[in-house]
Amino acid sequence: MEDLTSWDALERSRTEYAVGDLETGLLVPVKRLSYGHSGTENCVVHGENMAAMACLGPSISGQVKCAYMDPPYRTGERFTHYDDDAGHEEWLRDVAVRVKRVWELLTDDGSVWVSIDDNEVHYLKVAVDRLIGRDKFVTTITWQQRTTRENRKAFSNNHEYMLVYAKNPRRFSQTRNGLAMTEDVQSRYANHDDDPRGPWQSVSANVQAGHAAASQFYVITAPNGRKHTPPNGRCWVYNKQRMDLEIAQGNIWFGKDGLGVPRLKKFLSASRRGLTPETLWSAKDVGTNDHAKKHIQNLFPGEPPFDTPKPEALLARILQIASNPGDLVLDPYFGSGTTGAVALKASRRFIGIEAGEHAATVAAARLRQVVDGEQGGVSGLMGWQGGGGFDFFRLSK
Repeated sequence: MEDLTSWDALERSRTEYAVGDLETGLLVPVKRLSYGHSGTENCVVHGENMAAMACLGPSISGQVKCAYMDPPYRTGERFTHYDDDAGHEEWLRDVAVRVKRVWELLTDDGSVWVSIDDNEVHYLKVAVDRLIGRDKFVTTITWQQRTTRENRKAFSNNHEYMLVYAKNPRRFSQTRNGLAMTEDVQSRYANHDDDPRGPWQSVSANVQAGHAAASQFYVITAPNGRKHTPPNGRCWVYNKQRMDLEIAQGNIWFGKDGLGVPRLKKFLSASRRGLTPETLWSAKDVGTNDHAKKHIQNLFPGEPPFDTPKPEALLARILQIASNPGDLVLDPYFGSGTTGAVALKASRRFIGIEAGEHAATVAAARLRQVVDGEQGGVSGLMGWQGGGGFDFFRLSK
């Protein structure tokens, strides 16, 4: 790890970078590369992302609900559209300060999601923790980005990560969206007692007693008079006063014959927030890099491939969890434009920033197809038929 001097330099470079000549840049509209309806607040910016964010800052500060960042992974490779051969310390500084700059643009309940692989994930987490605070860290998502086996190495590495940070983690937990109920989960709900509140499932009414209060140890008397005590090492989830109220309100299930151990009734109608997102995302749910490459190749047959796109299903899940229709989404490493494509289909506003020429030749060209009703990726799932638009800008000093 870098010593304290390097950490000080990282923070100092961020400050100098943010307040230097970058703020003199201008966003120049390029009408021939803009498409669809104007004034949608969707835009693609061709330019260096720190400079572009410094220019955009006054108008979008505090307005970005969700930021997705897919920086180069420092693989040492030279791809068709960019080189990924930066040194470790240079790479770490550059990515970390960009996370910090994005952080300054988030809403109070906003979040930033950073894609990264096993090579740098641990270094990057420590660097970002130092810049924005360990208490802002939410979780690490593990994504199965390939399903084929790699036999040329000691291990077949089939996953990548996303580091998730929230401006206010507690508020993010309260406002984030759940995932859609699957058929398997819905099948667990039934209405065994014809409850007018609809289908429900029962869950344990006792929990581990490690941190329990004395008020959680008592005898429950069922409506038929049967007595119940918590198992050894367990306690009731509620105190006696709350439990008696839940029983009176019909929220505790004692089995069809009334002789079963008490269990809590959880109603399907109360699960409007959807399923709590898990941290392991499978390829069958959010796609793979191979799915994304094939999608891009179908959009641009005969053109040089974009080597490292992300699948639309992956971005669709992120935006589903971290934003709502109409919210502003930011992607400062816009690449092939996946974030913008999904944002259009999911009725979010977006800003995508890309330094390479593929901002025009790939990202904007792809978004034109999306506006025209392109049917790849998550279009079918979202019922996408086209519409909207975006404005294209070049950053000029």
